[in-house]
Amino acid sequence: MNRISLIRLLIKKHKLNNYLEIGVFNGKVLFRVKATFKIAVDPAFKFDALRKLGKTFLNPYNLFNRYFRKTSDRFFAEDAPALFAHRKIGIALVDGMHEYQFALRDVENTLRYLDDNGVIIMHDCNPLTPEAAGSFEAWKARDFTGQWNGDVWKAILYLRSTRPDVHVFVLDCDHGLGVITKGTPESMLSYTPEEIADFTYADFDRSRREWLNLKPAGHAHSFFGI
Repeated sequence: MNRISLIRLLIKKHKLNNYLEIGVFNGKVLFRVKATFKIAVDPAFKFDALRKLGKTFLNPYNLFNRYFRKTSDRFFAEDAPALFAHRKIGIALVDGMHEYQFALRDVENTLRYLDDNGVIIMHDCNPLTPEAAGSFEAWKARDFTGQWNGDVWKAILYLRSTRPDVHVFVLDCDHGLGVITKGTPESMLSYTPEEIADFTYADFDRSRREWLNLKPAGHAHSFFGI
């Protein structure tokens, strides 16, 4: 199970055709998704018109992609209200800047436009090493080598501590796939935003299973009936 296979299954089995992707990079996920309405948001897409053409030949759904070359904050401020006024988001992949506050804003902004049966998938929720969980500056100092998940895990803690209106868990695969849906939580945490901001990777490593509500990859099949 990875983010691509999960997204494909949800679209196929639950007809979640309106797709939003934040943090597209080279289009590895976007171009392989088969949905009739796809919105791509990234301030620096890593592909050109020729690659778009080739990916449209392989997957005709890409013909109708809409690209927004801007930060997600600008997208939600300038474009989302009109785009989603009459067509809610069915499924979203949040895979932009891998830092807590950025990831949290992306999820909370997406929730404003999410269909009642919609699903948000957040990548990079389960870093396995202190280096992978480090800051952007630390990753930059390594010349952008090695895995970087950042502290996206803190967004999971925040949602599970402050949002009684969403159900949140993390699948133990593909660097940790956070799954967020509307509804009653399975359980909640009780941390304050100040506590969450101060937690370290060592704190997380001691409590990751509880904090993330970590589930085996196969849990997606039973939870979504796929």
